Amino acid sequence: MKVRTFRIGGVHPEENKLTHEVETRLAELPKQAIFPLSQHIGAPAKPVVAKGDKVKVGTMIAEAGGFVSAPIYSSVSGTVFKIDESMDATGYRKPVIIINVEGDEWEESIDRSDKLEKLADHPELTPEEIVERVKVAGVTGMGGAGFPTFIKLCPPPTATAECVILNGVECEPYITADYRLMMEHAEEILVGLDLLMKAAKVEKGYIGIEDNKPAAIELFEKLTANDPRVEIVALEKKYPQGGEKQLVDAVIRRQVPAPPAIPVNVGAIVQNVGTAFAVYQAVMKRKPLFERYTTVTGKQIKNPGNFLVRMGTPFSQMIETCGGMPEGDNKVLAGGPMMGKAVSSLDTPVCKGTNSITVLTEDDARRKEPQPCIRCAKCVSACPMGLEPYLLSTLSVAQEWERCEKEEIVSCISCGSCQFTCPAHRPLLDNILQGKGAVMGIIRARNAKK
Repeated sequence: MKVRTFRIGGVHPEENKLTHEVETRLAELPKQAIFPLSQHIGAPAKPVVAKGDKVKVGTMIAEAGGFVSAPIYSSVSGTVFKIDESMDATGYRKPVIIINVEGDEWEESIDRSDKLEKLADHPELTPEEIVERVKVAGVTGMGGAGFPTFIKLCPPPTATAECVILNGVECEPYITADYRLMMEHAEEILVGLDLLMKAAKVEKGYIGIEDNKPAAIELFEKLTANDPRVEIVALEKKYPQGGEKQLVDAVIRRQVPAPPAIPVNVGAIVQNVGTAFAVYQAVMKRKPLFERYTTVTGKQIKNPGNFLVRMGTPFSQMIETCGGMPEGDNKVLAGGPMMGKAVSSLDTPVCKGTNSITVLTEDDARRKEPQPCIRCAKCVSACPMGLEPYLLSTLSVAQEWERCEKEEIVSCISCGSCQFTCPAHRPLLDNILQGKGAVMGIIRARNAKK
């Protein structure tokens, strides 16, 4: 089996796919569900319910707050308890809608049957209708930053889409939610790819899967054997291959230029396999995005697993389901150890982008004391964007923002490869992220004056 990979940088973290062969289970309903209004890139959603309102599973509770935004739907039935502020995964207090759960009554418009709906049986689904249903259902990217999916399907006039690439890489060392989804719902994912291709008006689709998932590669090759439009691409195991720019390079050998360029500027629209599944459900089943596949894992977790979780479910409940918090000091991440964010409260709810809840022990989480840079250039070799992390880190600490911008700090994808590979344990990514935030603020202010 010939494997491909991206050409610049990359690292090989120790793999801890503890839940690789653990079949997905339905998570229990929470007693109270918390819905942050910012579960996506762009403007927060605006509440359309008030305290005391009754809602069902699939009721819209917040509408899109702008063009780059997405509506939010209730994952539970019950009564709106209050509209308040609560701490999210980033540690900031953000607006939320809190619903007390009462039963499990669904909106009747949702098709809850298991019947597989194929695109060929639905000639009424024009590209415009597909995009509209995806938009109305609140589908956002399920594997990364949470970009509203409908926008990706409507590229700017200056770009022409040539293919859709599905990301089945899952290169974070602990997470297996996408793998289980691929093994359990491959046919629905392929219909989702069909829908995405029709919406984007392209005739070529790829699914990139790392070669540590041979069963998934075999399954998708079997299901697409008679479809010349779709190619299954086996990829070498390397992090951060799930980054869309790295995936585009690995699959179609095209490199996306520095921001503001995006993959469609080189002809590719990239979507996660979880997003393709959500698109299938949104278009074919009229099911809004209110639940997702999530891994709950950690070396000391008694019963790690993969779950279909209703959004709004607190992390604490999911950890209890897996045997409770291990003894000692632990660090809980929303996401995996490479790009996940540490949460300061276990009341943090599962959201659209929560692909994993990872519990690290003190030994795994504790940082070593930083030492002086030894000029080894390992961070330069590891950077998948071809940047010089040691330099960007130093410039950020010195607050030399103009030089930071010149050295393309905004191209950093926050993968952490530099910090992971640094033998001196320097906080390279921490410094770079502070610098990137400052530079992006300067760029926004400059553009606002134009």
